[in-house]
Formats: sequence, C-alpha cells, structure tokens
Amino acid sequence: MATGELIGKVIHAYDKINVAVLRLNQDLEIGDSVHFHGHSTDFLQEIASMQVEHQAVTEARAGTEVAVKVKERVRSGDSVYRPAPSG
Repeated sequence: MATGELIGKVIHAYDKINVAVLRLNQDLEIGDSVHFHGHSTDFLQEIASMQVEHQAVTEARAGTEVAVKVKERVRSGDSVYRPAPSG
C-alpha cells in the first residue's frame, strides 16, 4: 500500500523509452524521491530527469504536465506519491 502525499498521476506511459507523463498536483524537483503505485505498479525511485514540452527542467509546478524517466514500467492511471518521512 502506498503511503505519503499524492503528488500526481501518470497520464501517459511510453514503455519503449521508459518515460511517464505525469499531471502534477504538487511541485516536483530533480532529486525528489517518488513512489509509483497502481494495480501492478509499486516501486520507489529518485527523479533524475524531467522535461516540460520537450525542454529539460529542474523543477515542475503543481498543475503542469511533466515527462520523467522511469526505471520500471508504469501505466496510465498509476498514482505518484512523495514517500512519508521514515522515523
């Protein structure tokens, strides 16, 4: 089960190039840890690269759509969380 703050949803997935397009409802920056979670998706990763309209960016604001490189397969409709701090 995913825990943490919901920061967005996967709205499109490009499996061949391991890229997910996210619609954000929270800001996201390079280096942030995120948790992809869905029916058959469940993994953590650090955001290493992002693009907005084919331009590399270091941060994306809530309300925007951003493409991120993913290390595993994701699917449209998967949720993206900012993991809760451990402790």
